[in-house]
Amino acid sequence: MPHLVILYTPNLEAEAGMGALCRRLADAMLAVRDEAGRQVFPTGGTRVLAYPAAHAAVADGGRPDDAFVYLNLRMGAGRSAAVQQAAGDALLATARAHLAPLFERRALGLTVQVDESPGQVYDGKHSSLHPLFQAR
Repeated sequence: MPHLVILYTPNLEAEAGMGALCRRLADAMLAVRDEAGRQVFPTGGTRVLAYPAAHAAVADGGRPDDAFVYLNLRMGAGRSAAVQQAAGDALLATARAHLAPLFERRALGLTVQVDESPGQVYDGKHSSLHPLFQAR
């Protein structure tokens, strides 16, 4: 972990640049530091995935262009409230900047939610990504 999942209305597909948003959000996550200045999220474990909703209803349905983007960051337990807040603030600022042109021309909702997974009962992992970044 951490995993950032983006769900969005399909009417944003052609104009939101979701691939670029994923990269920017991953970079923002990698820039988050804890109180001691250490990188919070491991480079090899940082993932950002975006999915258009197969079906969506926004507000009262009166404007078919209404849209939303929902970001959900899941992180492992043990990080301070300040780090959680910093991660959320960084993601919100990055998404707002990326989506600013859309906010200027259409009704758009943006939500960022940060969840901690303290109640994990299983967390199996197998990765050849982490060793690539441990030498840096």
